Amino acid sequence: MKGRAGGERGKTMRQLGLCDEEVASAEDFDRAEVIPLHEEAEEPRPARGMRRAGWLLVACGLALLPWLYVLATGLPATATAAHWPVAWVGLDALEALGLIATGLLAARGDRRHALAAAATATLLAVDAWFDTTTAAPGGDFATAVAMALGAELPLATLCGRLALRALSRPA
Repeated sequence: MKGRAGGERGKTMRQLGLCDEEVASAEDFDRAEVIPLHEEAEEPRPARGMRRAGWLLVACGLALLPWLYVLATGLPATATAAHWPVAWVGLDALEALGLIATGLLAARGDRRHALAAAATATLLAVDAWFDTTTAAPGGDFATAVAMALGAELPLATLCGRLALRALSRPA
């Protein structure tokens, strides 16, 4: 601790902070040091490269905002996709791999399951979004909503909780 005199420099010592009246009335406290029980630890400042990457990502996100307007006003209401089955099979395959990886890593107690869980939660939420927004009215839409509420969003929530719990625990 800073500012210690004599042989106390290497010792760890905790003192309770005294109220002003007690300090003023005490006789031998003219040279005493009051050490707080808990000092606020400052977050370490990220490296310059990390700060730059962070600000670059913020700038890119802000640059996309006008593009959203262009898409919202310029895209047709309907479209035909040449590789529609490949897109959906690929998305569901990534979800399956994410669930398996998250489960295996979590079962082994590997903290890296947080990364797989965060990615998988994102994939599941995107799947629920696109299923419901691209479904035809009627039975297809009802099936998409049932899948979103019964499987995709609950699994996304579970994966999100796993990721947050792992990241909030000390290493």
